[in-house]
Amino acid sequence: MSSIPPFLRCPNCGSEDSMKNGTTRRGKQNYKCCDCGRQFVDNPQQKPREKDSIVMIDRLLLAKIPLFSIARVLKLSESWLQGYVNRCCKVVPRHMQVMPKPRGSLAVQREELWSFVDGRGNKQWVWLALDVETREIVGCHIGERSAESALALWQSMPGVYRQCAMLYTDYCNAYQAVLPCQRHRAVGKATGLTSYIERFNNTLRQRVSRLVRKTLSFSKELANHLVAIWHFIHHYNEQIRLQLSNC
Repeated sequence: MSSIPPFLRCPNCGSEDSMKNGTTRRGKQNYKCCDCGRQFVDNPQQKPREKDSIVMIDRLLLAKIPLFSIARVLKLSESWLQGYVNRCCKVVPRHMQVMPKPRGSLAVQREELWSFVDGRGNKQWVWLALDVETREIVGCHIGERSAESALALWQSMPGVYRQCAMLYTDYCNAYQAVLPCQRHRAVGKATGLTSYIERFNNTLRQRVSRLVRKTLSFSKELANHLVAIWHFIHHYNEQIRLQLSNC
């Protein structure tokens, strides 16, 4: 009968007091710690990812790189990477997180960005609102191009913007039925009054690979599509707040 390898430590508590406890489904010897009860194997093939590796993955997920490319470059299993992304998706907030603003003179630019999920027939419009002064994204909704979506974008904005802000949009009819007429201005691109939100739309397409035109990296599931956009918006707003705090 073979003995337990010397200096075999429990990965949970570091104890050397362990005993054999059957085998794994792959036939490898399984051990059980006599102190904390943790079960483990010697020299496991599946090791936890190092913190630096996780940080790198998080950074790459914010770049215009599809998942299969990240997996290939970092030598990861595509199924593991997709599972990691799915776990991250569950904790991404789907509401706006912006700096508090006092009541007063506020200006907001709003526009829609076309996208799709699984096929071009399944259109998913990205409705966005941007604070002209801070450049923060202060409203977001993803859905069809309709008055209901325009209302959802309006409701996603913090109350101070709904009460005080001047709102600049394009000539989409959906805005006319939702926004307060005394604070709504429909303008053309030549005026420059929607230039900041148009520039952000370009940034969004350049940074989120599933929004790039004529790409194979489009979303296959709506849930992943929504979270990828929300994840980038939260990161973008965080960078804005960091820049403003350093000024």
